[in-house]
Amino acid sequence: APLPPPPSSGRPRACVRFKCGLSGPVLDVLRCRPGWQQARDEEEWDFFWCDVSWLRENFDHTYMEDHVRICHFRNHYELSRKNYLVKNLKRFRRQLEREAGKLEAAKCDFFPKTFEMPSEYRLFVEEFRKKPGVTWIMKPVGRSQGKGIFLFRKLKDIVDWKKSDNRVPYSGSFPMDTLSGIWLPEKLSVFSPSFPYTTLKGVTAYEQKDETQIETYVAQQYIENPYLIGGRKFDLRVYILVTSYIPLKAWLYRDGFARFSNTRFTLNSIDDHYVHLTNVAVQKTAPDYDPEKGCKWMIQQLRQHLTAKHGAGAVAVLFADMDNIFIKSLQSVQKVIISDKHCFELYGYDILIDRDLKPWLLEINASPSLAASSQEDYELKCHLLKDTLHIVDMEGRLSGKEKRVGGFDLIWNDGPVSRGGNLGDPVTGNFVANTHLGCFNDRKKQLRELFGSLPA
Repeated sequence: APLPPPPSSGRPRACVRFKCGLSGPVLDVLRCRPGWQQARDEEEWDFFWCDVSWLRENFDHTYMEDHVRICHFRNHYELSRKNYLVKNLKRFRRQLEREAGKLEAAKCDFFPKTFEMPSEYRLFVEEFRKKPGVTWIMKPVGRSQGKGIFLFRKLKDIVDWKKSDNRVPYSGSFPMDTLSGIWLPEKLSVFSPSFPYTTLKGVTAYEQKDETQIETYVAQQYIENPYLIGGRKFDLRVYILVTSYIPLKAWLYRDGFARFSNTRFTLNSIDDHYVHLTNVAVQKTAPDYDPEKGCKWMIQQLRQHLTAKHGAGAVAVLFADMDNIFIKSLQSVQKVIISDKHCFELYGYDILIDRDLKPWLLEINASPSLAASSQEDYELKCHLLKDTLHIVDMEGRLSGKEKRVGGFDLIWNDGPVSRGGNLGDPVTGNFVANTHLGCFNDRKKQLRELFGSLPA
């Protein structure tokens, strides 16, 4: 039977029609949600968990009623594409220095020294020669799961990279400023000289659809002193949900995980990805990888371990520094992201901790992997997705004054959110931030209390 039409905007919906461009936990959660029904191919929908390719091709041509929600902001890549992230953070740091002084600007010193390649190649060489022997890491800006990454200590390795065939087809769909990633005219020998060309902002580029573009990378100073547990390197995956950029409204999930390398850390072998890359997609291909054991810790385990070793005070400072990373990075793109009431974004932050307990932002994913590598991982991601849907609130059950929903805590609501009192109370001298990353997550109990007075 055909589904009933959606009710008018602002009213609770007894039936939500959804579409989903992914499989795995996302689709499982959507299908099991009470009152939600999967829309057929040409049928209208109220909620769409889409992939970024659909967004790029269809968002600008799709009419959405007020109640409709979609899982990405239009230009999400301003935060998730590695070179754009660094540009925005550098610009925001300069802005803070002008408006609030150097001390405030120093709060943005949480990402390694980074250069976009090839457009900043000469700047990189100047910095490289200042620090001989330092290890650098090269990352393609548009790939994930550790693909295309390599470490180096010699300029010769970059020369070899420049000569290698690291070109990608030009689809004609990337933003104009990506053209700054093409080699300067003297480096354009990679193109066929028979192609017609035009000059845009002083950069020569070919316009044919079958042309190729040099793939943009970032060269980043490698963190040579990572914090080790059992001699192994790890990074953290932390989840942030943004429901609005103007005003900025952000939620921090209590659960997350640490991803460990499968091989003991050493700087003597910079070519071994099993030592230096913590991506599960890389580690699970190691010859001695044990799928039963896996390579993850829940973030609660990590917090307990660090507290036992360094004390609660030092760990509280570490996690407060991570909170600063979340907020400052979002603020850096607040005026750039196209804030649309139809959109929300679930970000996956990758954080590295060094031996001094300083957190470093490695990258931010606008499409964090929601595939599960174990039963524990599956349950974490299902809970994360269910609580995301609670906050997006297609059913119209929330009042808008909640500071916690399931495993999510509201950390920013056009300003910092206090742990005590009601949402909107003035900030006092006894302010304690409403963040609980790595703390006990009694989400089922909290959800029963939150929705207990509502009909089933």
